[in-house]
Amino acid sequence: MTVVHKELAAGRWAKMPVCEQLANVGSEFGRAINWHSRGDDAHSGKAFERALELIDLTIGCASSFARLKELTRLREAMADYFAGQNQFGSTDESWERYFTYFALAARRNK
Repeated sequence: MTVVHKELAAGRWAKMPVCEQLANVGSEFGRAINWHSRGDDAHSGKAFERALELIDLTIGCASSFARLKELTRLREAMADYFAGQNQFGSTDESWERYFTYFALAARRNK
């Protein structure tokens, strides 16, 4: 996989608060879901790859074992929902609800 977010991967991502990082992950994941619901697999797949790249950058910044565990479980659930068999039983609405709280917290902190 090629790096799409080069500037973020170069260190800017690590300077962001985790709520802002996860709000950005949610934005890309939401795009993937929206494109998928429209039947555009090409755009959907690219957005999903960008979401995975951002969650991987977030995992790389994890400062504690508890945070690392939560982030890796989040990545697993995202992959399961989008590319797996949805064993966790996620829905578009549950993902939107989950990531909305991070977007609200990120906006509040600016």
